[in-house]
Amino acid sequence: MKQVMESAALAAGRAIMAIHSAGPDVHYKPDSSPVTEADEEAERLILAALGRYFPAIPVVAEEAVAAGIIPDISGGLFFLVDPLDGTKEFIAGRSEFTVNIALIRNGAPIAGIVLAPALSSGFVAVENRAERFAVTDDFAIGERQAIGCRGRGKALTAVASRSHDTPETARFLDDHGIDACTAIGSSLKFCLVAEGLADVYPRFSRTMEWDTAAGDAILRAAGGETRTLDGAPLAYGKRNQAHDADFANPNFIAAGAGWSTAAQKR
Repeated sequence: MKQVMESAALAAGRAIMAIHSAGPDVHYKPDSSPVTEADEEAERLILAALGRYFPAIPVVAEEAVAAGIIPDISGGLFFLVDPLDGTKEFIAGRSEFTVNIALIRNGAPIAGIVLAPALSSGFVAVENRAERFAVTDDFAIGERQAIGCRGRGKALTAVASRSHDTPETARFLDDHGIDACTAIGSSLKFCLVAEGLADVYPRFSRTMEWDTAAGDAILRAAGGETRTLDGAPLAYGKRNQAHDADFANPNFIAAGAGWSTAAQKR
């Protein structure tokens, strides 16, 4: 599983960087969100790899869902794929975009990879072990290092979305006495908490499951957690929601081991 996810993500990352160097052609989906040929080519490569090695496991992928292609996930085991998370960062020429692949079982992310091809690094989690790894110039895995969330200290650091900041986020930081906050794009926010560089990632604007699943898998394997505002673990495979679209997430708090439920509800 781990090797296939890594190989698929690296192939997608290589394709994305080739398009990034040439300059992407941007068009827009019906919901007005941007998409590029990099999203589409990366998703094609990932779907081909997962279909080759795990043909019995359905795959929910962002661009396929946008095209109306949604597999049956009633068996409880499925992949979630965001071929290019942080498309706005990609278009703007920043480096904070990622390739996300996650495996979901009974609503929980149990394995995942987040590859940041422009940063020559990535994160992977399988069997409750989270790692950070380097990516070589020829898109191979380099040095690996186990990571884990840090304990709660006196001074707290948050990470927040670069493109989706909200007044609720500012209020959360103020309510919890958090002065230090790093703005960064894509699922890297989960990874910063997972490797102990930040304590909490509050999200008070819309995300989809493919945006969060891989980073959430890494965070949970590193000893952290992602919970909705009522304290329940963020669940995956949400269909037929009365209040929102299929696979849309509610607001959530992703945090390290030192962040208690009491602090979350403070």
